[in-house]
Amino acid sequence: MSKNQNLAMNEAATTNRTDNDVIFHVNNASVTFDMDRGESKVLDDTSIEVYRNEILGVVGESGSGKSMLASSLLNAIVEPGILSGDITYYRDDGTAVDLLDIDEDELMSLRWEEISMVFQGAMSSFNPTLDIRTHFEETIDAHGFDMADGIEHAHELLSDLYLDPDRVLNSYPHELSGGMKQRALLALSLVLKPKVLVMDEPTAALDLLMQRSILSLLQNLQQKYNLTIVFITHDLPLVAGLCDRLAVMYAFDLVEVGSTDEMLKNPTHPYTRALLRAVPNLNAPLSEMRPIEGSSPDPVNVPSGCAYHPRCPMADERCRHEDPDFRNVDSSHLSACFHWENSTDAVPLTFETEGVAESPSFEGSQSSDPLVSAHNLSVHFEKKEGGIRNIFGKSDTVHAVDGIDLDIYENDVVVLVGESGCGKTTLGKTLIGGQRPTDGSVEYRNQNIWDARDNNGEIDIPFEEIRQSLQIIHQDPGSSLNPNKTIIKSLEVPLKLSGLDLGKEERRSRILSLLEYVGMSPPEDYGQRYPHQLSGGETQRVALVRALLMNPDLILADEAVSALDVSLRVEMMDLMLMLQELFNTSYVFVSHNLSNARYIAGKADGRIAVMYLGEIVEIGPAEEIINNPKHPYTNILKWSTAELDPEQETGEPPIRGIDIPDPVDPPSGCRFHTRCPEAREACKEELPDIDATFEGSHGAACFREFEEEHSYWNSEPLSDTNSN
Repeated sequence: MSKNQNLAMNEAATTNRTDNDVIFHVNNASVTFDMDRGESKVLDDTSIEVYRNEILGVVGESGSGKSMLASSLLNAIVEPGILSGDITYYRDDGTAVDLLDIDEDELMSLRWEEISMVFQGAMSSFNPTLDIRTHFEETIDAHGFDMADGIEHAHELLSDLYLDPDRVLNSYPHELSGGMKQRALLALSLVLKPKVLVMDEPTAALDLLMQRSILSLLQNLQQKYNLTIVFITHDLPLVAGLCDRLAVMYAFDLVEVGSTDEMLKNPTHPYTRALLRAVPNLNAPLSEMRPIEGSSPDPVNVPSGCAYHPRCPMADERCRHEDPDFRNVDSSHLSACFHWENSTDAVPLTFETEGVAESPSFEGSQSSDPLVSAHNLSVHFEKKEGGIRNIFGKSDTVHAVDGIDLDIYENDVVVLVGESGCGKTTLGKTLIGGQRPTDGSVEYRNQNIWDARDNNGEIDIPFEEIRQSLQIIHQDPGSSLNPNKTIIKSLEVPLKLSGLDLGKEERRSRILSLLEYVGMSPPEDYGQRYPHQLSGGETQRVALVRALLMNPDLILADEAVSALDVSLRVEMMDLMLMLQELFNTSYVFVSHNLSNARYIAGKADGRIAVMYLGEIVEIGPAEEIINNPKHPYTNILKWSTAELDPEQETGEPPIRGIDIPDPVDPPSGCRFHTRCPEAREACKEELPDIDATFEGSHGAACFREFEEEHSYWNSEPLSDTNSN
């Protein structure tokens, strides 16, 4: 009997489920691709049962086979992939449908009508030349559903998702924000009233606040429409409070399955335990978050025996040669590990560790003189309109950054946190001289950067020296590397342009030593590879090396770890901090994730600056911001940060509006007043001054931190109807 046949039998026996409860039966499903270097098996004899009206979360690192399992449930593996095994779908009347043995017409009818899927990228799922209404109409018409009933249901779904149906249906995809597009796609996937919704990383590209908000809405939809949901994600905390069961994948197969409560409180597979320990979070001591050593296996060369054994501290000879069957941990919990009973001691979890002192409240360790200073900094962009407005040259002004004062010191770490569109990246690029300010100034060691650029007045530091001292790591490092050049050739370019008097061998020696220092060993091998031959973590290391080759004073890390698995984020941030000590480099770290911000700023005695619609609304030491937030928006970011708590419910967001206002026309007064649960009439009229609330190194731009005599305390609370 195979490992996965054993899983299917054990699931039925241990959960007291009946055949009527099963909506999907997956048995020994495999997906293979023929490659030049051999057969790539990206789903490896996987078996599982999905129960009717449950939410099943499938989690694991990137490349573990999660998306292949999701696509297999719709028999939607793209060519030249080959899907084999048995996948049976059970209709409400008990009729069994063999998904791998039905004709194309029946399969196309089954998709959308009974089994629907939401993909990761909402923008790529919409035709940019069609408005949203046409997408709904084409879907309804293609399946022969009544158009009037279908559009009425579309209105209901969009309303359920806190969207204005008429506005969304009459918009083109580019006219909607990322969160609005993702919700519109969710409504489109449900318009034909399917029984099953398969979601493949549906919120990965969204801010945490929008992610948590969509999960809350999804929970409501699941209950209202009696949906079965299979939720695929690499972010385990995201679904901790959503799913009934969790299935953990490693090396293209399942390694542990059980109820969410059991999986988070008592995981028994060493990989699951290591994954939980590697996740950055707001509550665990910083010293106890540890990356998983080693790397995931190559699908062409999966290790024999237990695939996790090269990374497992418990592995023995049996693990190296024999693939473990699933063992019954308890009535709702199965683990594919020979040594599951000893995993608690061998791989302790962060929250199980006793005697660990809480992380201190940091005071910061800045130098006395600023390295880079922004004074009353503003950056506005002209946003061109289409159609008639563009013919007459009319445009709107986007207030990306407005009136910011900020000092960055030597050996400093400042993390800019906030939702997409709040101005984080624009502020960061302006601080390193990559964006000219509309108003105000930016100085590097007391030299105005743009005076140096324009050769205006007496110049103490040439612009070329400033640009070399201020570097950037882009959000998508892969796209910033030339795909036609080897890594060493790409890294030679900045050294050649730097003006440093280095020969070819000196350049190569410097590059290879840095590659080895960041863990890319043997460096000669990695140096000869092309970007597509590197993993996401390796590509990020190359981007870090390229920035450090200039021996910079300040590096802007723009969402430098957001594209990495949660298990790799701690490792990358530790590496950045280690290199900071070696190179005496400061970081401006851009992130939408408060857990990542807390980790890197907390370990470096740095600061977190919370941004909203172009303004810094709160700034202070990391632990102060996390444990004693002063601004309502910071509190909402904390709410949006999912924790590893099975009892944590998504619930309704503590905010009066999910969608961020248009930066073309920002609200008057406090810009957050249109969404703030604490807003009063005074917030509409007056802009709070962050300097007025600074105590030591912590300040917030909120009237609730002002004296009780302030007019805020005597003004009326705002309702949704009078917030504008």
